[in-house]
Amino acid sequence: MTTHVQKPGWFTVNVMNRAVSWLTRRGISVWGSRVLAVRGRKSGAWRTTPVNLLTVDGQQYLLAPRGHVQWTHNMRAAGGGELRLGRTVDAFTATEVADDEKVPLLRAYLKRWKAEVGVFFGGVGPDSPEAELRRIAPNHPVFRITVTK
Repeated sequence: MTTHVQKPGWFTVNVMNRAVSWLTRRGISVWGSRVLAVRGRKSGAWRTTPVNLLTVDGQQYLLAPRGHVQWTHNMRAAGGGELRLGRTVDAFTATEVADDEKVPLLRAYLKRWKAEVGVFFGGVGPDSPEAELRRIAPNHPVFRITVTK
């Protein structure tokens, strides 16, 4: 597993993430946004972060554009969490997707959110050749979400 991480800057943490989380907690999804809640792998405390929920062929996925960040490590340890939108809370289990299966998911994610997160994919976009998407796949964890409640 790679250790690729792109840490967010001050503006993202203190302005964008807070604004998207605030809207999402009030039931306003910003282009598919949800608040992800997952138990910390060390503390056991709930940790939250805004995420984009991707749906492909009726299946839901969480993709980490910034790489192997804290929520991805916590997700591996916890095996699931909650997706929140307003008062709606969907508990789920998560299964990590193998690198070989990520190409169509990366392409779909970039088609939808390239303007927002494209900078984190090293110049690779939704129209890039399959080989380029395959090359960056190890840098971007993807989890298949199965709602349990």
